[in-house]
Amino acid sequence: TAFFHGELEEEVYVVQPKGFEVEDKEHLVYRLKKALYGLKQAPRAWYKRIDSYFLSHGFHRSECEATLYVKNAGKEFLIIVLYVDDML
Repeated sequence: TAFFHGELEEEVYVVQPKGFEVEDKEHLVYRLKKALYGLKQAPRAWYKRIDSYFLSHGFHRSECEATLYVKNAGKEFLIIVLYVDDML
C-alpha cells in the first residue's frame, strides 16, 4: 500500500498485535519507523511524500484542488488526480 511509503514526523508507538506477540515480551511496544496503513497520520504522510515527488518532477499543483497535478510538455500535458492512495 502507498501508506507504507510515508515518513512520520513524530514518534509513534504501537502495542504488539494479537497473535504476533513475542513470548515473554508481551509488555513491550514497537516504535514505528514508517507510516502504517490504518494509522491516523498515514494519509497525510503519504500525501506529503507524493506531493514532494510530483513537484520535484515538474508537475504543478492546482490552486483549486490540492490533489490535482498537471505537467506540460509543449502541446502535450499529463494530468494526475490523487484519491486516497490511488492515482487517476
